[in-house]
Amino acid sequence: MRATLLYGERDIRSEQVPDPVLSGTGRDAVVRVTAACVCGSDLWPYRGVTHPDVPRRIGHEFVGVVEEVAAGVTRVRVGDTVIAPFYDCCGVCANCVRGVTTSCLELGWWGGEDHWGHATDGGQGEFVRVPHADGTLQVVPGTPDPELIPSLLTLSDVFLTGHHAAVSGGVGPGSTVAVVGDGAVGLSAVLAARRLGAERIVAMSRHADRQAVARSFGATDVVAERGDEGVAILKDMFDGIGPDAVLECVGTKESMDQALRSARPGGQVGFVGVPNGGPELPMRTMFSTNVGVRGGVAPVRSYVEEILPEVLDGSLAPGAVFDREFALSDAADAYRAMDERRTIKALLRP
Repeated sequence: MRATLLYGERDIRSEQVPDPVLSGTGRDAVVRVTAACVCGSDLWPYRGVTHPDVPRRIGHEFVGVVEEVAAGVTRVRVGDTVIAPFYDCCGVCANCVRGVTTSCLELGWWGGEDHWGHATDGGQGEFVRVPHADGTLQVVPGTPDPELIPSLLTLSDVFLTGHHAAVSGGVGPGSTVAVVGDGAVGLSAVLAARRLGAERIVAMSRHADRQAVARSFGATDVVAERGDEGVAILKDMFDGIGPDAVLECVGTKESMDQALRSARPGGQVGFVGVPNGGPELPMRTMFSTNVGVRGGVAPVRSYVEEILPEVLDGSLAPGAVFDREFALSDAADAYRAMDERRTIKALLRP
């Protein structure tokens, strides 16, 4: 089978690797991938910001069809169309039951190891072994319209990560919101804020193509300025004090500083940007303003059942974040396009 491997800084290769097989735990399944994608967080190791052991499989967002299940799997069946979140979870431990599935006591990450020490496949491949099939995979009822595949794929990570930012930021009916970051997660956060009833949503973006998507997703305003100027503009837009919630979707020190200084006193920052680049919390500023900070790695498996019906009935279409499609064999081109900001989010088809 073909899969994507990271060999080093800006060195992505599409190669033949062994087909996955069931491990013998009795709880896994093999999924034939029908669509995968490149995530903004994949760019951190690609750019050399983080230094994983290489070569290694990469990718963590995919949808597909179940090809094989182990004897102990009861909820997922061969032939099911499934959405795989960006991590593997058991679904039954104390943390999973409480909705924090990213802190599963048997947690595993794609392209790493599962709970039993077996290597896990990266999501950018033709097939993936899923260690906890019943806990991890969300079954999509029936045979979904092929046109819905991009939106279904966003439920593996990107849209539900934006949703987590909005939920963590306390967004609700009548809220005023600013979104820091105009990548696919930031754009998803705009859509999520609209879905939750925000009255006014500001997308902070310098790029015309991303501004257009943000407006189509429900942004009422766009601010291109950053730093002190951006903070001042946001304050002026909202009674001189700033919006109720600021959603931080980048993960750098500068983006977190922007978010914290933009929220109104007593407001909330919802953060989902993977911390790369030294984000720090200024405790004195937070103490003085009563601005709260909540968020982290998004427990998307805990959200997907709520959101899935809206994607299936067409009332929610987060798949618009995908603006280019590549063959899996051309994954290196997809990474370059995202790295150079020539595409918002790249979809991969085996």
